[in-house]
Amino acid sequence: MFQSKPRIPNETLANWQRIVDLISRLTDVPASLVMQTDAPDHSVFVTSRGPENPYEVGRKFTLNERLYCYGVLKNDGELVVEDATCDPVWADNDDMEHGMRFYVGYPLKWPDGDVFGTICVLDRRRNRKALMFRDGLMEFARVIEADLQLLSEIEERKRLEAALQTALDQMEQRVEERTADLEEANTALRVLLSNVEMSRDEYDEKVLGQIKGLVLPHLGKLRSRLKADAAASAYLEIIDENLRAISASMSNRLTIAFDTLTPSEQEVAQLIMHGQTTKDIARTLSREPSTVEFHRNNIRKKLGLQRSGQNLRSMLRSMQ
Repeated sequence: MFQSKPRIPNETLANWQRIVDLISRLTDVPASLVMQTDAPDHSVFVTSRGPENPYEVGRKFTLNERLYCYGVLKNDGELVVEDATCDPVWADNDDMEHGMRFYVGYPLKWPDGDVFGTICVLDRRRNRKALMFRDGLMEFARVIEADLQLLSEIEERKRLEAALQTALDQMEQRVEERTADLEEANTALRVLLSNVEMSRDEYDEKVLGQIKGLVLPHLGKLRSRLKADAAASAYLEIIDENLRAISASMSNRLTIAFDTLTPSEQEVAQLIMHGQTTKDIARTLSREPSTVEFHRNNIRKKLGLQRSGQNLRSMLRSMQ
């Protein structure tokens, strides 16, 4: 069932005007009408054009038993009154005001069965030509109902398209909101993963710095001092291999920097990081201060600090 009754557009009204004018000429009647029913009112919707037609568009009647069209709607079918003056049922009907004693009419309905109104012809005399045109009048009624069907389908299509567009808009809104939520969640996840990755890298770098910068250089000294002890040397080799295996997949700035230094330079760099002066390092390593200074210069050169004025200890600590 259609949800609402559409407005009759001007184009359709113009077609209906041509229909009632044609009916009026073919049947030689003064009035051919399309009436619209909106109970309790029954009004002239389209009227044929002619000097003898007393019915103007918009004129209203109240549905009652003394109205021809009431009989059409009550019968839900054809009503023929050949001469109301000879029919006690219609002798005093409302249209006798204009002397309209002849009437033929049919109901007009919307496609859902609701009443639109009637189509009819009226005359001040018994009209034989109009009686013979009853089938034609019925066919014109079907033409008007076909227009009502088309208008209703167009209205229903518009309603469905509007509902579909509303549903699509709502779906797009939900998609946008869901996309925004996912983007926000992805951003948070990326930040979390980045922080986890950063923490892991920082941890790895610290472990690398401690293994390669603080432990491995001392293993070389132990190895030279334990050559006579085969068992100790074997364990030392195992320790060395395991430490290198652990740090094989890790990398950081300090480790990379230490890889460019000789073992002696690594020792000096480590002691510099601990805040020892050249004299302190010389005493610790039993070397001449000039030798320690030589290593310091080489370290600065390998780290690109020559003539930079940057403090070597600060540079090394920043790489941890």
